[in-house]
Amino acid sequence: MKRPSGRGRVWRRGDDGFDKAVLATSFNARDPGVRPELLVEANDAGDVQGALQLARENLWQVSIVSGGHSWAQNHIRDGGLLLSMARFNQITIDPVTRIALVGPGCWGLDLDNALRKHGLFFPIAHAPDVAMGGFLLQGGFGWGSRELGLATESLIGIDLVLADGRQVHASATENADLFWAARGSGPGFFAVVVRYHLKLHPRKKVTALKMQVFRQRHLEQVFRWADDIGSAVPQSIELQILITPKALGIFQPGIEVIVPVLADSWAEAREAVRFISDSPIRKLASFTTPLVPMNTSLMSRAANITHFPPDVRWCTDNIWTDAPIDDLLPGLRAIAATMPPAPSHSLWLNWHPSQQRPDMAFSLEANRYLAVYGEWTRGEDDDRYANWATERMAAMQAHALGIQLADENLGKRPALFMKDENLARLDTVRDKYDPQALFRSWMARPDR
Repeated sequence: MKRPSGRGRVWRRGDDGFDKAVLATSFNARDPGVRPELLVEANDAGDVQGALQLARENLWQVSIVSGGHSWAQNHIRDGGLLLSMARFNQITIDPVTRIALVGPGCWGLDLDNALRKHGLFFPIAHAPDVAMGGFLLQGGFGWGSRELGLATESLIGIDLVLADGRQVHASATENADLFWAARGSGPGFFAVVVRYHLKLHPRKKVTALKMQVFRQRHLEQVFRWADDIGSAVPQSIELQILITPKALGIFQPGIEVIVPVLADSWAEAREAVRFISDSPIRKLASFTTPLVPMNTSLMSRAANITHFPPDVRWCTDNIWTDAPIDDLLPGLRAIAATMPPAPSHSLWLNWHPSQQRPDMAFSLEANRYLAVYGEWTRGEDDDRYANWATERMAAMQAHALGIQLADENLGKRPALFMKDENLARLDTVRDKYDPQALFRSWMARPDR
């Protein structure tokens, strides 16, 4: 994605450059084939209020985009008004109170770089150009989230514009029902966030990365090992296992075991990654790297270069699962055998969530997270690859507890993303604040 430049403007369907402006709101290079009637690039809260008034007058539904990292392009719909919040990218940091005020269009990379100067930290997204808007609404799985909690758990307040144009603040003590709803509803949220209030954390003294790379023939051994050690992995580590057609260093189908660690000392970091250094399958690895210092911004940039490049067409999907490894291995083998060319990949995330989550809309997770990312560059390959991720996760649906909204594919494969009672409660809050359904909901619920 590119950062927006200059003041935002209003684009009407049929204007010169309208299609380009709409498609530029999406990280996914695919053209979904639909267009809004109007694209409003808001510069301030007044622009937001004006856009919502225009939508009410024209009986248009509203979609919202901040950074455009919706793989499914949830915000690009047929008809209605598309509201871009990309220019709300301000960052204000108070190092004394350890509170930051950020706009929904702020990139995680920019926030991380700004916080580093003060020795402070926030669990930003893994890709540098993910904006805070959608990231925080869907929960926020970022660097350090196993130890610090979901990013949305470090959210202490939100400034909003409601469907009727009113500006309000939401927190645990003010408009608490809105605050509850915002933390986990993702693209189904029914107000416009103009500013987030974030609780910051001390930055760890050591941020580092260790890797092991295996050839694909060792898939079963790697995933059985990962399953065995899952619950024992320290909270300071986010164990990621990637299946890829072009593994780092061996340049052939393989498995990358990626171990980022955030620690208070090098001794603590080395002890935390000992399960890699002393792994019983280490002898099968093509190579094992040393523990290398690498800050979170650099890790995010590296992820973009290797696995999330620009101008790529995407289809993604995911599952949360607690199924036995024997039940999951056939699906993992099918993912490896059918994967589109690199940089397509799958992610196995050792999650093992905290049992102390606050009461919020976000309410569904499991010990393991499995996501698949199909990537290709040519439009003529759409028919070949566009349903790969959907088919792979549909084949494993029997072993799924639900999905995560960060990598949703609801338009093609509707699936549970929060507990039933939370979804019912969310609809009650929605009916209170958006009774006319001004704001579009998830793709799987076009009636809302």
